Amino acid sequence: MPYLIDGHNLIPKMGLRLDAPDDEMELVAVLQEFARLKRREVEAYFDGAPIGHAGLRKFGRVKAYFVRIGQTADNAICSRLNKMGKDAKNWTVVSSDQEVQSAARIVRAQILSAEEFAKLLKETANSIPKTNTENNELSAQEVDEWLKLFRNKAP
Repeated sequence: MPYLIDGHNLIPKMGLRLDAPDDEMELVAVLQEFARLKRREVEAYFDGAPIGHAGLRKFGRVKAYFVRIGQTADNAICSRLNKMGKDAKNWTVVSSDQEVQSAARIVRAQILSAEEFAKLLKETANSIPKTNTENNELSAQEVDEWLKLFRNKAP
């Protein structure tokens, strides 16, 4: 199920700061990893974009919508839900904003609060097996296997 996310609503729940210069991009990076691991599409909406910086940017499975100053991400999310029509029931809306949650209920979309989704993001990140980064050296046998592989592929 794809996700429609109220970005500035989620940022502080992730321990990020709304006043940080790259807060949106820090969240997008987390969402990219989540979308990759869960194989889900994500649309994140951020308001307050200055003129010339508003619009859509794609980051793999993540689409980030930067809503220009004078408009709100909440309104953009509600508009997106209305345009989806019956397909909205296949989406999960992530927001703790009552107006956004109400719009999601009307179109029968699933709802997660920003706090609930932040927990899901952390659980997903913690489910990644940790690799041993201390010993990145290949054994002599591994080197021989790689050499054989590449020698056989040479033209």
